[in-house]
Amino acid sequence: MAEMLKSLVLGIVQGITEWLPISSTGHLLLLDEVLHLRLGENAKELFMVIIQLASILAVVVLYFSTLNPFSAKKSKQERSATYLLWVKVLIATIPAGIAGVLLDDFMDEHLYRWPVIAIALFSYGVLYLFLEKSSIGRAQKRVKNLSSLTHKDALFLGLFQMLALVPGTSRSGSTILGGIIIGLERQVAAQFSFFMAIPIMAGASLLKLLKLGFSYTREEYILLIIGFVSSFLVSLVCIKALIAYVRKHDFSVFGLYRIVLAVVVSVYFLTIGA
Repeated sequence: MAEMLKSLVLGIVQGITEWLPISSTGHLLLLDEVLHLRLGENAKELFMVIIQLASILAVVVLYFSTLNPFSAKKSKQERSATYLLWVKVLIATIPAGIAGVLLDDFMDEHLYRWPVIAIALFSYGVLYLFLEKSSIGRAQKRVKNLSSLTHKDALFLGLFQMLALVPGTSRSGSTILGGIIIGLERQVAAQFSFFMAIPIMAGASLLKLLKLGFSYTREEYILLIIGFVSSFLVSLVCIKALIAYVRKHDFSVFGLYRIVLAVVVSVYFLTIGA
């Protein structure tokens, strides 16, 4: 029962932190150190992959109508616009996709360490605060909806997404920050960030699944299912909440939160976790 509760908590935290610009990696690293979910090494790695896939599924479910180019309810022009949206998403996926394949083993071996995560959390927190108080954050945005997003914008967002390969930066944080810098309204940057996550995270997760295999115990599968379902349901709520939030608020609160979390992670690993 205790392990089921741990799995539930980790799934909930994944569902919240994957979409908010506060780094799911930083939270899960700290939380796993406290909870110590009892899974075999491969099973634990698979658990982290599975709860990420659940978050992606939530995006597909919420935005199925927007992303589905085959809908009979759409006009020919609307279907063409949907195909064009997918082209932009794929363009945005290319930089991080290539870098992720080439650097996957290096990142696992060298970057998934608490000092890297703490520095990334702190640095991005400061950057959020700076941008929101600067003329860049307050400037009138030229891209007010997804249809106004250009192929060049998509490529730039893809380059910003590459920064998220460093754990602790936050994939959504990197792309939303990039969107603000190049002139996207916050809600447009957030939505496109969700769509960009589908191919890049689904592809990375599938590669991990193939590498890890599916030979696990009944108890391990139960924990995987609990984590998956909780991450999916919480992601549904969190995605809607973030879009509603960014229509009226900036990201300063997330900047402050990241700085506080960086301090907490550092203090924990320098004292208790040392």
